[in-house]
Amino acid sequence: MRLAEEYLDAIYEEFEETLEKEGKGLPAVSEIAYDTTDPFLVLISTILSLRTRDDMTLLASKTLFERADTPEKIDALETEEIERLISKSGFYKRKAIQIKKISRILIDKYQSRVPSTMEDLMALPGVGLKTASLVLNLGFNIDAICVDCHVHQISNRLGWVKTKSPEETEKELRKILPKRFWISLNELLVRYGQHICVPISPWCSKCKEEIRCPKVGVKKTR
Repeated sequence: MRLAEEYLDAIYEEFEETLEKEGKGLPAVSEIAYDTTDPFLVLISTILSLRTRDDMTLLASKTLFERADTPEKIDALETEEIERLISKSGFYKRKAIQIKKISRILIDKYQSRVPSTMEDLMALPGVGLKTASLVLNLGFNIDAICVDCHVHQISNRLGWVKTKSPEETEKELRKILPKRFWISLNELLVRYGQHICVPISPWCSKCKEEIRCPKVGVKKTR
């Protein structure tokens, strides 16, 4: 089943209108990535976002990048200093080690540049499918579907896919989603998942798709 472009255009318009009216508070994905298209800053801030609240990710990213915003500057820091700077992020000790290692690899192997292929990105410590896809999207404007918990959950709720993990969702969305929606899908659904289609008791009463949405897996709505 390939999703019709007319249907997706309507979804985008409805979601954007709802967000404009209702969306307040939490940062959008562009702010999670420190409001930048610099591939290195996107990469590091996305690593910081893993298993961390969006507001804490933004704070940790700002604190780190005010001190060090290039592979060379981060490589020059002691691991303990990186830990202190990103302490608002979850699992910050592990992430500090990963960020330090990534910076060294970029210096030694890629002339301090972030690689622009999925294969090379996923070979870096701590970089999975979500992180690599977001770096390709925001850092290089390369078509890739970034699937986090929001995209995974909403895609299943809408009945687009029937999957158990973000990795499975990414593979299925590649089959049914026209390429022109790949890059923008993550930002739209993350914002929608933050404000309207939240994980528990979504605000279906505010959603223009409420009538058509099958609400797969939803037990209680608002």
